[in-house]
Amino acid sequence: MITIGLTTFSDHPALIDGASRKVRLTEYSGHFPIVELDTPFYALPTVETVKGWQQQVPAEFQFILKANRLMTLHDQVVGEPATGGERQQMFKDYRKMIAPLVAAGQLTGVLFQFPPSFRRRVESFNYLQRIRHWLPEVPILVELRDPSWYANGIGVDVVQLVNELGMSLVVVDEPHTANLGVPLLELTNPELTMVRLHGRNLAGWAKTGKEARSVRTLYDYSTEELGQLAQAIQNLAEHSKQVVVIFNNNAGHAAAGNALTLQKILNLHFDNLSPTQLDLF
Repeated sequence: MITIGLTTFSDHPALIDGASRKVRLTEYSGHFPIVELDTPFYALPTVETVKGWQQQVPAEFQFILKANRLMTLHDQVVGEPATGGERQQMFKDYRKMIAPLVAAGQLTGVLFQFPPSFRRRVESFNYLQRIRHWLPEVPILVELRDPSWYANGIGVDVVQLVNELGMSLVVVDEPHTANLGVPLLELTNPELTMVRLHGRNLAGWAKTGKEARSVRTLYDYSTEELGQLAQAIQNLAEHSKQVVVIFNNNAGHAAAGNALTLQKILNLHFDNLSPTQLDLF
């Protein structure tokens, strides 16, 4: 099974005929059956907020939530490291926050997008084990952004380790050179595979600072590129029960259009969507 969604639900004007306002979750869920939300990365939403999301979508609708910055060690990157107790408490609070989604079967997974500083070393493997201990029985999706994880043909070992922990290694499409970025993996988890499409803006990908957020994912996939990705996704689907494709190339609002085009190429039809309404005024 292949499903397609986008990062966030509010920032996709193509879904509302280009209107200059935020897209409502009820509108988004009329087009796609799953969404990735980064809200918890910055601050955990309340349980009431999570329940509010659920009330706006069909019962079959799925969520992928980003792990909080303390959970992915981003606090260390900015030089404000949390204590061990603070980090463990965040995991406890996170489990409470996702409880309504878990109970309803609406949590496809928690996405751990690690910073490039999370390199392949013993400490990193140990931390992945602690994550599984702190989030037992929760689907965990791991995006590794440093090339060291894939150097010298060791990608197979990494995939095996992640699978043994009951996690899924994210398949990433992003700009890369010999020293930047990670490859598009052909290996996968047999139960669940997530594909995140960041675009291929090489010049923007290396940006840092305040400007980085607005240019890193500034990219519009061509029809030819989407056709090539469609073939790779179909190959993954032959070896994985569920493949979830998330478009994250939204700096220029291209994600929604690209996703709808990929859906057509793959000839996918999504059931149990929210009803779409005609704008009569």
